[in-house]
Amino acid sequence: MTDIRPPVRRYGMAARLRPELREEYLALHREVWPQVEATITACNIRNFTIFVLGDVIFGYFEYVGEDYDADQARMAEDEATKRWWARTGPCQLPFTDGSAAPNWEMLDEAWHLD
Repeated sequence: MTDIRPPVRRYGMAARLRPELREEYLALHREVWPQVEATITACNIRNFTIFVLGDVIFGYFEYVGEDYDADQARMAEDEATKRWWARTGPCQLPFTDGSAAPNWEMLDEAWHLD
């Protein structure tokens, strides 16, 4: 029997932190709520990492599921995740001034090496 798995899709995203809320954002991420982590995993996201440089945050994750939009919708309906986003969202700004994004802006992949 052949194990057929969907290909891993990589995502990058960038945002900025509001300087006055930078420490609050970082403090929240030092102790991410277990239910939020469980929901991320249940929604087929792996290797989720957030990097910080000054007021810039860069996120990277791999998606291993078959229906990204459905998994994102499921995550958006999770009550703990909604509360988490209510805490973290106000700390963030879009990366690009004037962007219509509420916070994170998705990046296009330019190159990858396995």
